Amino acid sequence: MRTSTGYRFLMIGLRVAIALAMTAGLTKAQQPPRVPSESDVYCSGMATDQPVLAETYLISGENSRYKNAFRQGDYVYINRGADQGVNIGDVFEVMRPVSDPLKTKWFKWQEQLTKAMGTMYADVGQVRVIRVLAKTSIAEIKLTCSLMQRGDIVRPFADRPSPAYHDASTFDPFAPPSGKKTAMIVTTKQYGAIAGEGTIAYVNLGSAQGVQVGDYFRVFRYQGTHNDAIYQVRNTAYKIYGYGSTPVAYEWDNIPRQVLGEGLVLRTGPNSATVLLTISREEIYDGDYVELE
Repeated sequence: MRTSTGYRFLMIGLRVAIALAMTAGLTKAQQPPRVPSESDVYCSGMATDQPVLAETYLISGENSRYKNAFRQGDYVYINRGADQGVNIGDVFEVMRPVSDPLKTKWFKWQEQLTKAMGTMYADVGQVRVIRVLAKTSIAEIKLTCSLMQRGDIVRPFADRPSPAYHDASTFDPFAPPSGKKTAMIVTTKQYGAIAGEGTIAYVNLGSAQGVQVGDYFRVFRYQGTHNDAIYQVRNTAYKIYGYGSTPVAYEWDNIPRQVLGEGLVLRTGPNSATVLLTISREEIYDGDYVELE
């Protein structure tokens, strides 16, 4: 009798375990693919060599006698109103041209590549019109990427695609060259020199070279190149005084490259791509190379 009872309990336990496993698998299968956040997509910025119209802009905002910047929850004024076709409920994106205030050169070709990409524009946020006058409008700030200022450019809001992430388990830290187009990380958001997972980086390949939103770039670094960035010590790939050396002076093209991570393309300009770094094995620097996967 005891054996029969124990067997029944065992079978019940097995059935419960199988049901839980099937439920977990179904739940995992039903989960939507991971995508970038709203802030990642709409606060990413871009570089473009195409002109950006600056005819519509922020005039000022409430409490302008002592406020020189505005954030979420504040009300701002736009230099367009009913006479220019603005309506209550209209949503606009706010942006401004930016440049590196320190003018620091982090790798050999950075200045030339930056100019080739075009003007860098920072996403400042989004505003929604709540009141329309004849020649001006009042808008509330609905998304803040950074503080808004007088003169910031205002453009009609346009949805941006939010492409899905790659499955991180498929990342290959020893991936061979893809054979596709290569470029460099020219700079990062707010002109940082060091990047990692979650950082926005700007690459000198864009729509004119066939890059599309949703593409993936693999980030890598050559070893032993004479064009190392300033954080590297020359020739450490094969020798350094007091720490061993080899009889042959290996160069960058016959030493295995180092795969650092990968990133998802969020936006493109004619000669640039805005890339969200999704995987980073270690620090990624301005001047590191990328290739289309």
